[in-house]
Amino acid sequence: MARTFKRQRTSHAIAEINVTNLIDLGFTLLIIFMISTPLINQEQTIPVRLPVESKSSQQKPDPTDQFDSVSIDAKGYFYVNTQATPMSLTQLRSVLQTWGAMKKPPVIRIRGDGKVPYEKVVQLMDELKKANLMRTTFDTQSDT
Repeated sequence: MARTFKRQRTSHAIAEINVTNLIDLGFTLLIIFMISTPLINQEQTIPVRLPVESKSSQQKPDPTDQFDSVSIDAKGYFYVNTQATPMSLTQLRSVLQTWGAMKKPPVIRIRGDGKVPYEKVVQLMDELKKANLMRTTFDTQSDT
């Protein structure tokens, strides 16, 4: 005589949802945003009010290009990339010479304050020419 050990199964609706994976995803996204946000705001540590221009279409930059920035604040002090201490013209000249000696020189982003004396921008352009850095862009704010 054979015995069967089957239990009667009843189907129940699932009343709980496992949210562990959703919590892990939320924390992962939070960490990614916490790391990437300071990287986005690095250039904004130098107090420069960029001049305003009307909105226009822009060309896409070459992905292999390296970009370095030279900022000029309202008092006429020079800053390189995100360096928070101002540089003299001779210090800037040595940095530009180093960039000009590279195999593929970077594109120089000029970030001049709207109230900077025009003479400072011309000095910077002259130093860029001397260092053989001919590819430049001017950063501005778009008029919205």
